[in-house]
Amino acid sequence: MSKYRRVLLKLSGEALAGDKKTGFDENTCLEVARQVKQLVEDGIEVGVVTGGGNFWRGRSSENIDRTKADQIGMLATVMNCIYVSEIFRSAGIGTEVLTPFACGSMTRLFSKDIALEALSQGKVVFFAGGTGHPYFSTDTGAVLRAIEIEADVILSGKSIDGVYDSDPAINPQAKKYDEISIDDVIDQRLGVIDLASAVLCAENHMPMMIFGLNERDSIVNTAKGITRGTLVTAG
Repeated sequence: MSKYRRVLLKLSGEALAGDKKTGFDENTCLEVARQVKQLVEDGIEVGVVTGGGNFWRGRSSENIDRTKADQIGMLATVMNCIYVSEIFRSAGIGTEVLTPFACGSMTRLFSKDIALEALSQGKVVFFAGGTGHPYFSTDTGAVLRAIEIEADVILSGKSIDGVYDSDPAINPQAKKYDEISIDDVIDQRLGVIDLASAVLCAENHMPMMIFGLNERDSIVNTAKGITRGTLVTAG
């Protein structure tokens, strides 16, 4: 039985790429769809935000204006959401893709009312395009949408399985936290999410579960409170 009534699932772009590291790994996306379908069948309302790192990391280039780089990143998340939405539909899940800016007939403009209506109908709602503004990450977009739809928690599926006191790829002795407060994440600059997102979580008491997306049944288990990841508390 799930602990939660409504969740916001944040999927990193890198995790969606699987071992390919770029683009989409269809088997990974099908596995996400299988687990999300189980959540929906259990009566949980699910919103989804994806990152865009499997297509674009423009901030590393000094030759592109930051605003333009961020706009490209927003479009990368739109591509991700449309793709993953179609994978979900192929698995028998109803979906809506909402964006904060017009994308022709490909998506619908975001509004809280539209989102909540779709969720009440058992659809999975994809929030693409971030906040619609530069200088904000997809983490900020995820926290913002979670707060707006009054989610119980953000489930953040990453290629790494939790929050560590240092980078485990660099430090083999890095310690993983089972639980940590968002204030400690901010104070220690742990890099779980960017500072603006962390402050938004803290101010609005939005908890977050960080877990490894590629572990078996990790989405379903995390929604049930069974996880090897890290709970980030927010007051």
